[in-house]
Amino acid sequence: MNASLIRPAAAEFLRVAAALDDLTAPTPCAGFDVRGLLNHLLYWGPWLVAAGRREDPPSAASAGLVTEDWRAALDKQTETLVDVFETPSAWEGTTALGSSPLPAAVVGDMVLGEFVLHGWDLARASGQSPRSSVDAAMAVYESAVAMGEQARSMGVYGPVVPVPGDASLLERALGASGRDPAWTP
Repeated sequence: MNASLIRPAAAEFLRVAAALDDLTAPTPCAGFDVRGLLNHLLYWGPWLVAAGRREDPPSAASAGLVTEDWRAALDKQTETLVDVFETPSAWEGTTALGSSPLPAAVVGDMVLGEFVLHGWDLARASGQSPRSSVDAAMAVYESAVAMGEQARSMGVYGPVVPVPGDASLLERALGASGRDPAWTP
């Protein structure tokens, strides 16, 4: 269980998001510019919260979520995700993401991955230096390897990107999730 990794990963994610200024910049996350990736995060966040709380999924719009107050919305959503997923019970048993049942720990790992991987995407898109703890990078790497084939079959991850043998754990996690650690805008 990686509940203790959520708050620090979220803090780094919000540090990166606070410095974003060009919403049209490309990201390493295929098919998304910064605005599109923020929209993705604002859309799926409530679904992850609902799964962590074992509630019905939201009925929210999927487009146009990045409005003038997107920073406040992202901050609030991130804090809610932290409140839910830093609680060990959110990682226990079974839950559902929409109508699909799955282990609650998988959803917790998805939340950690959203903060670490998409935090990296946004950092690279905006010329920032992303940071991740070794423990968070290891957890995201292990999760990316464990659910990689399924994630690739669903279009969530791209093909594995080979990384050198001396790559950091974060670089290994990025490669396992289909990201090129050397990506630049």
